[in-house]
Amino acid sequence: MSTILRTLRNLRRIGFKEYGHQMNYIGDTKAGTLIGTDRYGNKFYENMEEELPLRTRWVDYKEHEYDPSQIEPGWHAWISYMVDAPPTVDRALQTGVRAWELPEHRPTLTLSRAAFKTYSTTRPKYSAWTPVAAPR
Repeated sequence: MSTILRTLRNLRRIGFKEYGHQMNYIGDTKAGTLIGTDRYGNKFYENMEEELPLRTRWVDYKEHEYDPSQIEPGWHAWISYMVDAPPTVDRALQTGVRAWELPEHRPTLTLSRAAFKTYSTTRPKYSAWTPVAAPR
């Protein structure tokens, strides 16, 4: 959460509409420069002068039901401070440069219908006992 003066300064810079959007989805007001947009429509921002350390980069997801795995690997490396240059500048981070990468980024499917489910092809070692009541 930011201070009142910082919130008012960012409100003056970004406007009321963007202020409402950020409070709903980010929970804080931030003003910065747009660094780039990935192919899914997520927008990446940076403000090196006025933000707190390790809070200078942030993402504005296109989808309101977002999952952090919806960020491409190059943008993930930039937003988590692994590299200094964004993927739009750094050729090594651009999508599709490496032969071993998937051609299309797949988000994590955990807790969805498409999630991986294990199964076993071996017989169980123990079988359940069902008691049989003998007539008297």
